[in-house]
Amino acid sequence: MTGIAAPRVRGGASSLAYSHDDMTHVELTWVEKQIEHWIRFGREAHNQILDRRRRVVSFRPHTVFAFVRWASNDFGTITSRIDIVRAIEPGEPHQTLPFVHPGGEILLKVEGWPKVEDVLRHVDAIEAIGIDADTISPDHWRHVHNRMAAGYQPHAYTLEQHRAFLLRRRTEL
Repeated sequence: MTGIAAPRVRGGASSLAYSHDDMTHVELTWVEKQIEHWIRFGREAHNQILDRRRRVVSFRPHTVFAFVRWASNDFGTITSRIDIVRAIEPGEPHQTLPFVHPGGEILLKVEGWPKVEDVLRHVDAIEAIGIDADTISPDHWRHVHNRMAAGYQPHAYTLEQHRAFLLRRRTEL
């Protein structure tokens, strides 16, 4: 179980202790119809089950993943959001994000269920043309974020854009 220690109690509250490794760790909780955190896409390098409601998934540096959080109470939805994040290298500047240790490069951040649904439909459209959503250009996720923040629909991601991104990435290596 590389990089993740068992839960420990500190001051009466349980927390997770992480060793210093090069992965980004995401705490997921699932309490049906109360708190639902899940990964929509991204290649997990490690998965540790803590108990029947909680687990920690880990991502290698540069892995892109979508982290969805939803919570409700007796009166309805409290929060719903999706963050598309690039896992970072050790020592790389990053943004903090709840339940993500140490943090990551946030490519897209959307709040509110209608907007979250729009992003999920966008992910589905990318996957429908045969592309894994975690392999597309990070610039496209920034584009989606910016268009939605301005109240516009994002442009669809195309096979041509993906081919161009893959060629550009190959020449940068």
